[in-house]
Amino acid sequence: MTQQKKYFDNLEQFLNSSLQSHQVLHIIQSFNKITTEDVSDLGSALANCTNLFNLTLQLNDNQIGVKGASSLASALAKCANLSNLTLDLRYSQIGAIGASGLVSTLANCANLSNLKFSLCGNKIGNQGASQLSCALAKCNNISNLKLIVSKNNIGTIGLSNLGSALAKCSNLSNLTLDLSKNDINDEGASELGSAFANCNNLLTLILCLRENIIGDQCALGLGSALANCTNLSNLILDLSDSQIGVIGQSGLGSALANCTNLTSLALYLAGNKIGDEGISNLGQSLVNCNNLLNLELYLSFNQIGDQGVSSLGFALARCTNLTNLTLQISYSQIGDNGASILGSALENCTNLSHLTLDLSENQIGVIGASDLGFALVNFAKLSNLELDLLDNNIGTVGVLGLGSTLSNCTNLTNLTLYLSRNNINESQQLKVKSKCLKSKRLVVSLVNFY
Repeated sequence: MTQQKKYFDNLEQFLNSSLQSHQVLHIIQSFNKITTEDVSDLGSALANCTNLFNLTLQLNDNQIGVKGASSLASALAKCANLSNLTLDLRYSQIGAIGASGLVSTLANCANLSNLKFSLCGNKIGNQGASQLSCALAKCNNISNLKLIVSKNNIGTIGLSNLGSALAKCSNLSNLTLDLSKNDINDEGASELGSAFANCNNLLTLILCLRENIIGDQCALGLGSALANCTNLSNLILDLSDSQIGVIGQSGLGSALANCTNLTSLALYLAGNKIGDEGISNLGQSLVNCNNLLNLELYLSFNQIGDQGVSSLGFALARCTNLTNLTLQISYSQIGDNGASILGSALENCTNLSHLTLDLSENQIGVIGASDLGFALVNFAKLSNLELDLLDNNIGTVGVLGLGSTLSNCTNLTNLTLYLSRNNINESQQLKVKSKCLKSKRLVVSLVNFY
């Protein structure tokens, strides 16, 4: 008989419950609900839950500290049957010492197959990251791992040790690793990347390195590693707000060309130095990903113009299996020509049902908006469209033309338009909304001019 999951958001109720009867347990004590003494009581009670195999502890945003972390560590060491463990200790002031004591107990949980561990904002540093690495290296049965260690002053040494540990987790099939806002440079990121080359069974990888000190060398290193992960079907890579240029992007793109089993890909590369050449190379690499169904590209703040977006469009035109596409290329230098070619090229993606296109803060005028509208009419399977053209040069004529053509998208059920800051007066705004609403199948419609 399946054990019913027990939820407790009142610590006293849990302490007075039948502890040995719990097999699946979820305790929520977030946001200053517990003191260090409470954590000690919680730890003592958990130590008596000897039949636990599934445990979730949400204790984020408390003043748990080193002492509280030690109490939890002692308790978890006695939960030897755990196969699923979720620990949320974000912003809990446990530091490197607290983290070291806590993670050392993971080695006692020999049956762990699923681990979610969030230590964001605890200043664990290289010492804590290294201890975490030692513990993970002993968890041979883990197949699903999620580590959130952003904002922790982790540098090259800590990241290198973490990479070495992950390389030993040969059974990993799903990995999420958030290392954003640390002190990571190219050397550390490259060593982490080399670890992925040994994770041959990886099916899903989510890696966030945004807002670190990384550039082309990091992208090249990650690219070389990812090229060996040939079984990957889902990849989310966040390298936003870094210093990656054409060289790094080319290396990363070449690696993606080898990941031919990818069905879902999300690349966050906003705030780099990719430019037209880099975006063209990225497009060419995606052509080899024949199985792609879901694609998200976040490329804002990269000095991309008509040439780059046109090349990307021509490449995406060959990704004919795409059903869901998100393109964010705001704050760039795209004009009428680029918008027209992009729209025309995407017409070849005949299976698209969901399209999100963010071209805000560009230089698109009447012609570009009209051509984009005419192209969208030919998307026969398109049911969901979100189009952001905020702060361009479309004007009244362009917006009215766009509204007229979109009314002919007969399969649209959901439409969202952002058209503010395009020099359109209130009476013309009402006309555009009226035209869009003529589409008979529309269930949800939002036309925003503000």
